[in-house]
Amino acid sequence: MGRRGELAVFRETFARDPEEADFPFLFHVRGNGGVGKSTLVRQWESTAREQPSVVTAYVDDEVHDALEAMEAVSARLGRQGHPLKRFDKQLTTYRQRRHQAESVVAAPQSGPGEPGAAAAGPSPSSTVAAQVGLAGLGALVPGAALFTGAVDPQQVALGADRVRAMLNTRLRSHDDVQLVMNPLTGLAPVFLDDLAEVAEECERVVLFFDVYERTGPVLDTWLRTITFGDEYGSLPVNVQIVLAGQLRLDTRVWGDRLGQVTEVSLEVFSEEEARTLLATHGVTDEPSIELVLRLSGRLPLLVDMLARSDPGGGAATGDPSETAVERFLKWEPDPERREAALACALPLQTDEDIYRAVVPESAAGSYAWLRGLAFVSPQAGRCRYHDVVRAAMLRLQRTRSPARWQQAHTLLADVFRQRRLAVEADLGTDPEDLWKEAVWREHRLNETYHLLCANPRTALADALRESAHAIGLDVATLRRWAQILGGAGLDTDTAALVSWGERLEAAAEQEQPGAVVLTLLLNASELDASGRALAYTVRAEEYRHVGDAGSALADCEAAVALAPDAARPHAGLGETYRVLGRYEESVASCTRAVEIDPGYALAFGSRGDAYRNLGRHDEAFADFGRAIEIDRRYAWAYGSRARVYEALERHEEALADYDRALEIDPLYEWAVGSRAQLFERMGRYEEALADYDRAVEMDPQYAWARAGRAQVHEAMGRHEEALADYDRALDIDPLYEWAVGSRAQLFERMGRYEEALADYDRAVVIDPEYAWALGSRARVKKDMGRPEEAVADYSRAVEILPDYAWAFQGRAQVYAGMGRHDEALADFARALELRPGYGWALGNRGELYEKLGRREDAVADFTRAIEIDPTSDWVLGARARTYLCMGRHEDALADCARTVEIDPRDGWNQMLYGVVLRAAGDAPAAEARFADALRLFTEEGAGAGDAAVNARQGLLVLHCALFDHGAAASVADALIALGPGRNLIEEAVEDLSLLGTLCPEAGPGIEPVTRRLRETLRQG
Repeated sequence: MGRRGELAVFRETFARDPEEADFPFLFHVRGNGGVGKSTLVRQWESTAREQPSVVTAYVDDEVHDALEAMEAVSARLGRQGHPLKRFDKQLTTYRQRRHQAESVVAAPQSGPGEPGAAAAGPSPSSTVAAQVGLAGLGALVPGAALFTGAVDPQQVALGADRVRAMLNTRLRSHDDVQLVMNPLTGLAPVFLDDLAEVAEECERVVLFFDVYERTGPVLDTWLRTITFGDEYGSLPVNVQIVLAGQLRLDTRVWGDRLGQVTEVSLEVFSEEEARTLLATHGVTDEPSIELVLRLSGRLPLLVDMLARSDPGGGAATGDPSETAVERFLKWEPDPERREAALACALPLQTDEDIYRAVVPESAAGSYAWLRGLAFVSPQAGRCRYHDVVRAAMLRLQRTRSPARWQQAHTLLADVFRQRRLAVEADLGTDPEDLWKEAVWREHRLNETYHLLCANPRTALADALRESAHAIGLDVATLRRWAQILGGAGLDTDTAALVSWGERLEAAAEQEQPGAVVLTLLLNASELDASGRALAYTVRAEEYRHVGDAGSALADCEAAVALAPDAARPHAGLGETYRVLGRYEESVASCTRAVEIDPGYALAFGSRGDAYRNLGRHDEAFADFGRAIEIDRRYAWAYGSRARVYEALERHEEALADYDRALEIDPLYEWAVGSRAQLFERMGRYEEALADYDRAVEMDPQYAWARAGRAQVHEAMGRHEEALADYDRALDIDPLYEWAVGSRAQLFERMGRYEEALADYDRAVVIDPEYAWALGSRARVKKDMGRPEEAVADYSRAVEILPDYAWAFQGRAQVYAGMGRHDEALADFARALELRPGYGWALGNRGELYEKLGRREDAVADFTRAIEIDPTSDWVLGARARTYLCMGRHEDALADCARTVEIDPRDGWNQMLYGVVLRAAGDAPAAEARFADALRLFTEEGAGAGDAAVNARQGLLVLHCALFDHGAAASVADALIALGPGRNLIEEAVEDLSLLGTLCPEAGPGIEPVTRRLRETLRQG
């Protein structure tokens, strides 16, 4: 029947070893429309399926990017028992991460006038990419040069950098950010790994990519890379790829590899091949043969189509393709079927329901007949006409009766509209939710195609308006939408539609297609006011997503001015105000949105969060409740309401909302992590660990979850496990400053000061404005005996954050240690002015007052601190020491009794109690307390880390208090040998000096030990 040579070429590959150097692993079938490419590819696929242990995947122009192509391959292999499981899981993860990135806009990092508020410039790579993208747009999009020249590439690049920054904040995991920003890099390697497993299980895997003239522009680079490159991994040798299309392969992509492509060029049938095919259909009389050869031009599709009819009915004139269609319809004996064949050419694809809607009632039972026609290809329950025949049929109907053409397309538009409305009944009316639903989207695309065909000029404005929704979803949808407009333009011979299709499709290839398309739309004369308002609103969303709230605000204001009675622009304005921290204005705009549309769940959610930020918790609860009432599966609203419950310390209700959010969306990592944090705050560490484990299991590259788990390990005293998690988090995301700072703090607590200092240095390099890291580094430098550097870091911290009370308090302590008492008191005063209830600052100032002999002032500060926190045994002990120095033994004893009641396992509390008891004349009770202190210090000192060093320091003071001078000297030597750091030795000297004040009789024994410690300090 023809093509015997081409069939043999492919069949013979199954007798060859794929390891052979010249094995044909990449075919390209090329030829004009109707020459039989798809038929040959289907025959090749049948040939492959006939072989033992061979699986195939057929992909056509239903895919619109590489992700959809990989998904289609996975689906088809899965139906043959070889699913690509890890790829499917990673694809699900990508869509989830992308949804998270799109649904939550990062809050502004600093407000107007704050340090760091000035925007940084874009990275050089982003700027270069933006310039290339804009230049390409000018070349590809007719008329684009009118606006690309006005677009600053640095602004576009800055948007890309802001996207990365926003995603780093939102997703936490560096790999998640990369997956969203560059999904191919995250998905293609997994696809190839899974494909390799299938290739190991099977003798051969064959991937067919048909209609490649349409899909090539979006699949070329990906296919070239997986076939010949190593960026994503290597393609197994027993995987064959077949491309079939009308055009030559793009030399810009395939040029250096064309020698490894097996080209199969299909031409029209030779006369012998055509006669052979006709003979198989029983067409043997010479007049009929001559007629078919003339009408078909030996185009295989038309030869086959005409051969299946009776060509003896006479000659024809005019255009061969059109005449062939007319003759086919004439030769079909049933006029109703002829009508049905023409009617079913109008839809892009036909299923049985559409068939019954458009054909005459008498032909309603002939769907099986239609599917059996030579030019009709079945596709998963639907069918489509071959492009050559469909184009001829459309041209015939459009020119023969424009009125019937318009009527038929209007009918089909209504069919798809009814289907769309049926889906909407279950989804609601939010356009964003609707466009995310694939079934709804397909109905909307088909409805729009038929509306454009029925009334090209009047329907264009609505079609352009919908383009804004299409870009709001993804590039593949935009590309599909562009093809719908361009296809309708070709089918109706409408230049404006063709032009818009070309411009939108070219824009889809740009680095930032959203901004390009929306700018095109805003400059379109065909768009009405409501359409322009929608375009401004969607562009504002794009701006918010990249952190450019100022531009978003301008677009939202323009949208509201154009469509003051539409809910979405007001809701967008309210959300922008929320992102900017202008919560009152956010409430006002969202209120207007819900007045217009009382069922607008997203507007209630935004207003609820604005109320939360204003501390108006009752109103926040009401709005989140209303949002949930409208949309029971609104996971974000449950999670946000949980935050309100947390603020009110209603932890169980917060947990219930986090649970519900995770029931709706089990992959909602933010809710898992937030619940873990809440468990941690509640002291339910095992449950916190379980949630963090779950988050890490969901995504092993989730750096934020690993750092959160490290904190729980740290709280449980599992320092090595905590360090391991911090290390892994920083392997994943080396710029994760919070994890760097937290690990530094742990190193500090473990007495590993050099490592702590290195991490704080690293955190400040990552973010020079990181005030907390500067203050923490200052604390370490103070402990390491570097007070001047500590003062410099604290000063920089309060320069960045002028209301940073903790840093003022820290600098005050350093000044006190340096003897700069006036400056210390000034800083303590500033800290307490900023935080009047700052107990730690009160306690430290009280100690400075005690050192300066201002004991009444000291007692006043200690008393105020204890009123703030009655369980602060440290401040109670400090006041007890002051009372002892003032001779107020009863008051001192009362405070000491309270300290051991609060923490009976603290050796320092027991020792101080003993000193006070002895001073009060109760020697037996004092000895008992000293014995308890000795036991506690000895037990603690046998361990490691800060606690052990602290205990040995306590032993030193205790032996001096007990007048055991030899033991004191031995402990001093052992303490010095540990190298605890200058700060701890200074503390030991200070503690011994205080003991000498409290217990003068211990003085002779204290002096040699103190001299030994001071000598160590002098030696550095």
